[in-house]
Amino acid sequence: NRCETSKQPTGYMETSLSYSAIEDLQLLSWDNAPKYCVQLSFPGGTVLLQAANGYLRDQWFHSLQWKKKIYKYRKVLNNPSRWDVVLKEIRALVDMALTSPLQDESIHQAPLHIISTLLAENSNLSTQDHENIIVAIAPLLENNHPPPDLCEFFCKHCRERPRSMVVIEVFTPVVQRILKHNMDFGKCPRLRLFTQEYILALNELNGGMEVVKKFVHSMHGPTGQCPHPRVLPNLVAVCLAAIYSCYEEFINSRDNSPSLKEIRNGCQQQNDRKPPMPLRLLRPEPPTPPPATLLPLSPNPSPLHEILVELERNNSANARRKGGPSGGDSEPNLIDCLLVSPALNTLSIQLPAQADRVLGCFALILKMLSDYDDWRPALASLLQPIPFPKEALAHAKFTKELKYVIQRFAEDPRQEVHSCLLSVRSGKDGWFQLYSPGGVACDDDGELFASMVHILMGSCYKTKKFLLSLAENKLGPCMLLALRGNQTMVEILCLMLEYNIIDNKDTQLQIISTLESTQVGLRMYEQLCDRQRELKELQRKGGPTRLTLPSKSTDADLARLLSSGSFGNLENLSLAFTNVTSACAEQLIKLPSLKQLNLWSTQFGDAGLRLLSEHLACLQVLNLCETPVTDAGLLALSSMKSLCSLNMNSTKLTADTYEDLKAKLPNLKDVDVRYTEAW
Repeated sequence: NRCETSKQPTGYMETSLSYSAIEDLQLLSWDNAPKYCVQLSFPGGTVLLQAANGYLRDQWFHSLQWKKKIYKYRKVLNNPSRWDVVLKEIRALVDMALTSPLQDESIHQAPLHIISTLLAENSNLSTQDHENIIVAIAPLLENNHPPPDLCEFFCKHCRERPRSMVVIEVFTPVVQRILKHNMDFGKCPRLRLFTQEYILALNELNGGMEVVKKFVHSMHGPTGQCPHPRVLPNLVAVCLAAIYSCYEEFINSRDNSPSLKEIRNGCQQQNDRKPPMPLRLLRPEPPTPPPATLLPLSPNPSPLHEILVELERNNSANARRKGGPSGGDSEPNLIDCLLVSPALNTLSIQLPAQADRVLGCFALILKMLSDYDDWRPALASLLQPIPFPKEALAHAKFTKELKYVIQRFAEDPRQEVHSCLLSVRSGKDGWFQLYSPGGVACDDDGELFASMVHILMGSCYKTKKFLLSLAENKLGPCMLLALRGNQTMVEILCLMLEYNIIDNKDTQLQIISTLESTQVGLRMYEQLCDRQRELKELQRKGGPTRLTLPSKSTDADLARLLSSGSFGNLENLSLAFTNVTSACAEQLIKLPSLKQLNLWSTQFGDAGLRLLSEHLACLQVLNLCETPVTDAGLLALSSMKSLCSLNMNSTKLTADTYEDLKAKLPNLKDVDVRYTEAW
């Protein structure tokens, strides 16, 4: 970077030629001059560099000219004397970079690094000098990310002069470009920090959050679909980092606070820990709490310098769900540590004023992001793992602000959105658990919980597994809401009785009493009793062993047919070329002897397959040819171990799902996957 060398050092090129020593540089243009030569003049003589063609010669010429000038500017700006002269040189440097015919990233990055070094070494500049330099280098930032040191300089300006016009006029296009084109903030975290400080500076303007809203809307665009796929992930990354920074003081004190395992085990090694850093947690005087184990965090406890952690009393259902008694070696999950008795809910985290403003700003941005229909699926997926520190989840203000986002997910009819309310994988808790009654974030009487259950039951989660999870963990809240007339919870209790989810007779009687205590519950329970009587008649031995519905038959036609007599002997049912949908699965699961089912060219989909997989364990032959099923539903067939013939011709089956089904269905002999990806 400082000198020019030759791969074959001979003659004048025996030693390296420093760019600083070049006095003149020109192309040979006189008559009979050697072809394609560049002439370099040094104090000790002249060097001719001959290229293979005119294009390569021009590249050499402009590159050497660039090197010579950039060395001059670096030397001048490394030793500034008068800042008016320095500003003039910076403008000349920017003009040179913009007018250079060379197409290379370093052409624009090199001047930015020079200016970044200049600013880092001269931190005592006036505010006006700061703004003049920022305005001078603005043209270079239109198509380039600022280097890390320059980001630090911009952050400082946003913090010290948030109302400066430079923030709006110069920084706005820079931040817009970062959000549109940045691929990974992990490689350059100062870009994220600069974006964060810019948004906070917008929040300090007279318009406050209205200015931030306009900025977010400008990033989305006026149409219903944002044309820039990187904007949402980058905005979410900035929000998560900003919210994390609000609780950084509390997070840094974790080293001296009880670990999650110690909380579960009663903190038996408490004396082995160092005295903790005090957390700013305020605990108002609550009523006399029930007997509990208290964990002081300080040798000299005081109301402001200790946290009283009340151990959760694990009931038998939770013990069964976790696969063992509490106090084991396994690390308790996040929600277990937060789901404590109501006495602990009186604890409130008191943030400093600045952190509180930051939290309010970026929590509101998350709420704004959830209002865009096209962004909501990706936002739900990004937030599904609950990417927030546990201190934030224990903060009532934060969970109250985030409740709006979760409500938007619960109102969205798209499965890819509301399915993210559940945990990422089994054994982990999700937003559904966090905002359900008894959860640390639940601040209502179960309205949000009822909304979440309603949307999940209306989707592909009307299954035994989901009902069993509710019965084990949330039966009390379900019964309480049903007692208050919530129709969704009444339906849940009826389904628990219909699918025999509850084994305990006393609990069954309590559910029946709850249903009979309201008009809507009594009506639905009577309908359940009628269905049960019809089911007994349907499953009574007798009737045909084979049945074929006429083409164009509907779900209603099938329901009327099955309600007309006994079909306990029905083993082969053909619904081929009818208009039935997944809704008919409610009728199909009532056929106890069904072994062969033909759904060729129907509208039977994934939701119906999930229901069949849980109730028709004896099914041996299934024809799904030309149905709209996808991998999401076909994967559920892996639990139907009796399947020996499966036709998935002309479906959306993929090769990976096909291999998974073959591995999990040992009796599968006859398979048709023609006209699929797996063919």
